[in-house]
Amino acid sequence: MSRQRFGREAAEENGGMKILQYLMMGIGVVFIVWFVAPLFANGLVNLGTITGIGIGALLLIYGLFMGRVHRFLAGVWQKSGGKVALSFVAIIVAAIVVAAAIETVLMVRAATKEPPANTTAVVLGCSVKGTRPSRILAERLEAAYEYLIENPEAVCVLSGGQGAGEDITEAECMYRYLIAKGISAERLIKEDKSTNTEENLRYTKELLEELGLGNEITIVTSEFHEYRANVTAEKLGFVSYSTPSWTHLLYLPTYYVRELYGILYYMIGK
Repeated sequence: MSRQRFGREAAEENGGMKILQYLMMGIGVVFIVWFVAPLFANGLVNLGTITGIGIGALLLIYGLFMGRVHRFLAGVWQKSGGKVALSFVAIIVAAIVVAAAIETVLMVRAATKEPPANTTAVVLGCSVKGTRPSRILAERLEAAYEYLIENPEAVCVLSGGQGAGEDITEAECMYRYLIAKGISAERLIKEDKSTNTEENLRYTKELLEELGLGNEITIVTSEFHEYRANVTAEKLGFVSYSTPSWTHLLYLPTYYVRELYGILYYMIGK
């Protein structure tokens, strides 16, 4: 009877391991496909792409060779210094997970910081393909358009200079896009010198001071970018709010992971 019970327990344990294996392999494949897809769809490669594919590959390998991995770790644990090495790795992994969780909370909170009615909008530029807005920039412009329709007395600063592969400035591209959708030119202000987020906001501040428009703004940018943008704005003396655009689900994981690096770099650098 005890042998039968032992056999059932072993079978149940093996069944549980199989389920865990399939789960890890499935998650790994999803990660790889999800982070590779933007590369094939739009040539998008950044730190987020590389990190996501790397995590997916590790999960897939772990699922495929779970038994061997566990035996290897058990062997390392028994060796001199093995406990220290594995504990150190575990602490590093835990720290990364905690940091990512904290940054995610900061992103979400910043993206829900709604502005008062008719606050001056500031659209942060993104890449332009020739004379056409990239997908991310088009998403931001759609968010800006909806905001301007809902807030008919608000004016809007279009902030972005000209970079490699761009036939016109990002500000000009945004201006043409919103004019074509029926927004009055009198409500649009072009800032066409900036090349990064800090310059976007610093040059915008100079423009608003010249025009006597005060220091209260709502930043129109991608939801994942609102935290860094608002922190930068507040350091420049703005009272800032958020009008986020919502990134297409195909591209969101890549940009989200890249932004985790961006926030960490910003915190360390500042």
